[in-house]
Amino acid sequence: MVDHCANLSQYSDLSLSDVGSSPNHSCEYEQYMTSPDMRGQESDKTFYQARVVIGVALVCIMLVCGVGNFLFIVTLARYKNLRNITNLLIVNLAISDFIVAIVCCPFEMDYYVVRELSWSFGHVLCSSVNYLRTVSLYVSTNALLAIAVDRYLVIVHPLKPRMKFQTAYCVLTAVWLVSLIISIPSAYFTTETTFDAFPGSNGKIFCGQIWPADKELFYKSYFLFLFILEFVAPVTSMSLCYVQICRELWFKSMPGVQTNQIKKRLRARRKTVLVLMGILTAYILCWAPYYGYAIVRDFFPNVLLRERHSITVYYIVECIAVSNSMINTLFFITVKNNTFKYVRRILLQQWRATSMPDKSTIVQECRTSVLPVSE
Repeated sequence: MVDHCANLSQYSDLSLSDVGSSPNHSCEYEQYMTSPDMRGQESDKTFYQARVVIGVALVCIMLVCGVGNFLFIVTLARYKNLRNITNLLIVNLAISDFIVAIVCCPFEMDYYVVRELSWSFGHVLCSSVNYLRTVSLYVSTNALLAIAVDRYLVIVHPLKPRMKFQTAYCVLTAVWLVSLIISIPSAYFTTETTFDAFPGSNGKIFCGQIWPADKELFYKSYFLFLFILEFVAPVTSMSLCYVQICRELWFKSMPGVQTNQIKKRLRARRKTVLVLMGILTAYILCWAPYYGYAIVRDFFPNVLLRERHSITVYYIVECIAVSNSMINTLFFITVKNNTFKYVRRILLQQWRATSMPDKSTIVQECRTSVLPVSE
């Protein structure tokens, strides 16, 4: 539902409701109205399979991101030895994904799967859910960039002072502020519009961005700005950082005697970097198809309008994109911090506290159970 659409053609035969005096149009809306699947010409089996796939993906995201990120946040709050700069940046990512899992995904399940691209929760929630999803995407991107820069400074420039906690808090504040601000236009132009997908459909309610026809240039500039700022630039910067880090950790000989402590620290750093590189690779593989699809849809709409399975392709691309948060969670809680080990420790402590009586209680019971000695 994080879509950026602009007016790319005029529709003279559409009857819109809930729209102002000057009609708004969007490339995504055009795709819905003119695609074969919305006119009943798409193969029902293919469309049904696409709905099942994205439904399973959303359920997995709600379970993995909801439970996994909650456990990660709890363990970080419980154990002080986990509170380092890297984990502080990671927990920012976990909070963002957790909010999406418990707030956005249930609405998206209803919109994509249950009602087959029809919104039923009103304009305010339509705009809010889209806004939260957009903010989460940009928070994740900027947090991954901050983690990469932090690793680069620590490993490639070890003599320079490392980021302090106060600086990290400022960075996290900037990450959220930037994401909240640049997402405002997408929330402002998000609305719901009723349309008849095909005769006898009783009308569907489209929820997404619908830009005014006279703001096409502004939309295209806005989309390209976001594409460069929140995908091209971060991916390029992170890739350069990790290239330098790999060169430092794997291809550069370290002077002096290699003690066990130095080797252990080197292995730990390599493990962390491999995890972060895996997360970066997953981010590129998940979001590159989404941005590529958006570029084709917004700048070359005729390509998709001629495609018989255009809505099915949209389902698949959306499914791949939203799965990125689940991959991040699995990486962080299983590989990076072994969250389940700390969860087992917490549960074991709670079990011992509830199943074993308090020592003072045992002593008191022993004293009261002793029979008095007769004189």
